[in-house]
Amino acid sequence: MGKKCEICGKSYQMGANVSHAHNVSKKKFKANLHRVKVNMNGTVKHIYVCSKCLKANKVVKA
Repeated sequence: MGKKCEICGKSYQMGANVSHAHNVSKKKFKANLHRVKVNMNGTVKHIYVCSKCLKANKVVKA
């Protein structure tokens, strides 16, 4: 699985680095993801979860 929150689906957003001379290059804004050990349906596994989901207690840690 790629770097994506498995609870809400948050991954990355595209943006731009803009210099003072207005030279523009593309940039990825990555989500703040953590690899967490989670108890899902009685089984323990590692998944990637964003900080927002961790703070909102959408995940039961193992």
